[in-house]
Amino acid sequence: MPTNVHDQLATGRKLRVLTVVDTFSRYVPVLDVRYSYRGEDVVATLDRVCRVTGYPKTIRVDQGSEFVSRDMDLWAYQRGVVLDFSRPGKPTDNAFIEAFNGRFRAECLNQHWFLTLADTAEKLEAWRRYYNEERPHGAIGNKVPIMLTKSGGVISPSP
Repeated sequence: MPTNVHDQLATGRKLRVLTVVDTFSRYVPVLDVRYSYRGEDVVATLDRVCRVTGYPKTIRVDQGSEFVSRDMDLWAYQRGVVLDFSRPGKPTDNAFIEAFNGRFRAECLNQHWFLTLADTAEKLEAWRRYYNEERPHGAIGNKVPIMLTKSGGVISPSP
């Protein structure tokens, strides 16, 4: 389930973070930060992640232009992945990812000043590993998400 979250560097330059979350395990395979995101960028990130974690049957996405794109549609078609679009203006269609993004903002984005794109990527990766490997989740029986993945507890692969 990918979506984008907006933030900015300390200088005011805008950032976009692609968040991808497995709704079953709560595992976050990637938090990818860039200055902007286009369909081809989403495809490159998803392909990199899916080569490691496997291709899902369905991906739930919102109506953002980076998801409603020829690149994304072709990528999904070639890999047999169904794109499940939420209804415009209905965040409850993606309630889990909205809740995740709220936690991500409160626990990570609002806790740091980001100086550069590289600094941001480093801080997001540290939080992602904490979220996957150390932070128990009540919704999955107070386990850490990495325990419900194919790796069965082996540390998170680097994106």
